Amino acid sequence: MSGQGTSTVRILVVLFLGVLMAALDIAIVGPALPALREHYGLTERAVSWVFNVFVLFNLLGLPFMARLSDVMGRRRVYVADVTLFAVGSLIVAAAPAFPMLLAGRALQGLGASGIFPVASAVVGDVVAPSRRGRALGILGAVFGIAFIVGPILAGVLLLLGWQWLFIINVPLALVIIGLGWRALPDTVDEEGGRMDLPGIATLGLMLVSFAFGINRIDTGAFLSSLTSAAVAPYLVMSLVLLPVFIRLERRSKKPLVRLELFRNRQVAIVAALGMGAGLTEAAFVFMPGMAVQAFEVTKSSASFMLLPLVTAVAIGSPIAGRSIDRFGSRTITVVSTALLTVGLATMGLPILTTTTFYAASVLIGLGLSGILGSSLSYILLHESKAAERTVAQGIGTLSISVGQLSGGALIGAVVSSAAAGLSGYQSAFAGIAFVGVVLVGLSAMLKSRRRELEDAGHEE
Repeated sequence: MSGQGTSTVRILVVLFLGVLMAALDIAIVGPALPALREHYGLTERAVSWVFNVFVLFNLLGLPFMARLSDVMGRRRVYVADVTLFAVGSLIVAAAPAFPMLLAGRALQGLGASGIFPVASAVVGDVVAPSRRGRALGILGAVFGIAFIVGPILAGVLLLLGWQWLFIINVPLALVIIGLGWRALPDTVDEEGGRMDLPGIATLGLMLVSFAFGINRIDTGAFLSSLTSAAVAPYLVMSLVLLPVFIRLERRSKKPLVRLELFRNRQVAIVAALGMGAGLTEAAFVFMPGMAVQAFEVTKSSASFMLLPLVTAVAIGSPIAGRSIDRFGSRTITVVSTALLTVGLATMGLPILTTTTFYAASVLIGLGLSGILGSSLSYILLHESKAAERTVAQGIGTLSISVGQLSGGALIGAVVSSAAAGLSGYQSAFAGIAFVGVVLVGLSAMLKSRRRELEDAGHEE
């Protein structure tokens, strides 16, 4: 038992470090955007693609990496994803032009696509159901730690040059690769199977069309923009491809996304909550730019202004994870989405002061810690079979990434379309607050703790 416990701890350390590396990118890219905009002479709409390309390839890679890990083993795919992320980081740091930087961001997104889903699936493989909430809470706390370290690190490294924000990933990746190959289990789906290449191609084209269309919307003339030749063809193409993708997945013997999982109400609710949470996470990335506009601070100082938010995430994530084991996912998710909604609404107020900025940041951080940290992953683990855990986690991360992609494209469009940059940010946050109200209602529809325990009883 002692040896098994030591092995589990070692596995969790490796997972912790991998998620930390990927989470640092989210924490660092926000402070990096003003510097990148200045370095490459970009507009707000163009610089948003630094975030959007990462999310887009994260979306493309999610179902592929999830299925690949079931077929080839968790360990191999996890190590390969960390390697891809490190290579992409080096390309970004060395990019002589903006297109090359975007190529590096694409590789980073592809590598990151498998890190958290595979990590969550490994937790399902090696941790008992009664303790999964705590284990996922530990992984969720990684985001809080990354968000604390990220802004501080960004504030310091920006003084040396924005390239160092990405170079920092490389030594961490080397450590994870060495430890991961020795410690991680190599669980596979014994049924095997081929990759769903038609599904991958259709999903990729659909998402590219969707992201490109949304990013070109002029929110100052919203209705006319939607019907313009610059926007409408791409959005129509994404809508046309959606039923094609669904039909392909239903016919595939080894689909990228198991549509049958969505018949489970819990899974459907989690997907909707994930999209809303991703939308909010995208807003977080643009907060340093908002601080620069609102308070006329330097890019380095703006990164330090995120500390209250990230401290709230760091404190809230482990508390939420432990609380789930006691109170259940529904209670924690309802409370988290309510805090998130109040924080977003406060950030969108017409008059923004440093006091309201920091107060809203704390509320947003506490809200995100309860949703992204453990709740959604916990629910999906309990609602999926052992052989489908990575695929189920992929659905959760896929929905979050759809929200991130939508949020990143929309916020960039709103800010670029506004007469004043600050008013654009405020309008974006106020709009996302309405989404938060919907999330609270959806959270109330989840299973009670008693029902969760009854359904999971056979796993104990």
